[in-house]
Amino acid sequence: MSNVKKIVLAYSGGLDTSIILKWLQETYKAEVVAFIADVGQGEETEPARKKAVDTGAASVIVADLREPFVRDFVFPAMRANALYEGCYLLGTSVARPIIARAQIDALRETGADAVSHGATGKGNDQVRFELTYMALEPNVRIIAPWRDPNWTLNSREKMIEYANQHNIPVPVSKAKPYSSDRNLLHISFEGGILEDPWNEPPEDMFLLSVSPMAAPDIPTYVEIDFEEGTPVAVDGERLAPVMLLEKLNALGGANGIGRVDMVENRFVGMKSRGVYETPGGTILYAAHRAVESITMDREVMLQRDQLSPKIAQLIYNGFWFAPEMEALTAFVNKSQENVTGTARIRLYKGNCTVVGRRAEKTLYDPKIATFEEDEGAYHQADATGFIRLNSLRLRARRNAGLF
Repeated sequence: MSNVKKIVLAYSGGLDTSIILKWLQETYKAEVVAFIADVGQGEETEPARKKAVDTGAASVIVADLREPFVRDFVFPAMRANALYEGCYLLGTSVARPIIARAQIDALRETGADAVSHGATGKGNDQVRFELTYMALEPNVRIIAPWRDPNWTLNSREKMIEYANQHNIPVPVSKAKPYSSDRNLLHISFEGGILEDPWNEPPEDMFLLSVSPMAAPDIPTYVEIDFEEGTPVAVDGERLAPVMLLEKLNALGGANGIGRVDMVENRFVGMKSRGVYETPGGTILYAAHRAVESITMDREVMLQRDQLSPKIAQLIYNGFWFAPEMEALTAFVNKSQENVTGTARIRLYKGNCTVVGRRAEKTLYDPKIATFEEDEGAYHQADATGFIRLNSLRLRARRNAGLF
């Protein structure tokens, strides 16, 4: 341990990293640089900076990553329609690679010997952080306290006691012991009372959305413009990525949009319960899919949709900087070249419903699709040969006595 003189810790000011900052100082006798990534937690950043200083950090680096986070990580995941296990919009997963990348930058800038994080040995974040560290700095020294043989604070209760002994304020209590992680895309809750998958989350836990039952009785309509698969405007107003997502978060949250309660499969093999609020992201995914429906070729969509679960898995498991992710992203980018148009969404008591879509260059032709006179745009008799050819193998199977 003596050869470690300076450690860059991914610091949030939450329970784990608040304790770890002091623990690293005591255990490694090293300077600790508290690295705070601003990915949209907003008002939490300044208190975290002050807490790091008060806890004894040698220095504090606050990096504003909000714009690249939304532009280069949130939007690409949405363009890929990446949903983990059909529910999770990857709010925490998609934030880890940009935080870890910036942490490596801080390591180089400060001349530090090691990086550290507060992820437990049971979770996904340890993998996400460390795969990124090693992808960008292959020989980096990593200190993972929860896996360190000197670590004895192996429960929330012990950590809270340690914090009290060292006068470190922490944002959880024994009465409210779940932990949370927030960024511009979402907030997640886990642990404590949520570990029993039968327990309903308490309503006072939610921060970004009203209860759908308490949402307005009048629906809210919103229009979102996309250019090549990327959202660029809300209700006709062009907005930068952060402002756009913030506006949709406010609209969605006011209407109870984006709550997910799921038991998911962690990369390390266990099942875990997570509760998420993703109001703006939920709206974006629905609107994006609506514009795709009239601008994307059927076979291209099929290929992309087959890749979407794999992309979601790669993001969830921490392989953002892997070569397969790069290759799949190239396909997604190609698939989005014609995804330009507008979707109209109705928000009502937790429901996010597509009620309109349009595009200047659309594959939807009303003359072909109509049930009325189509002026010769489609010859229904052509379907006879089409159906007969497609039935050829089925008829052959029956004739051979195989069915």
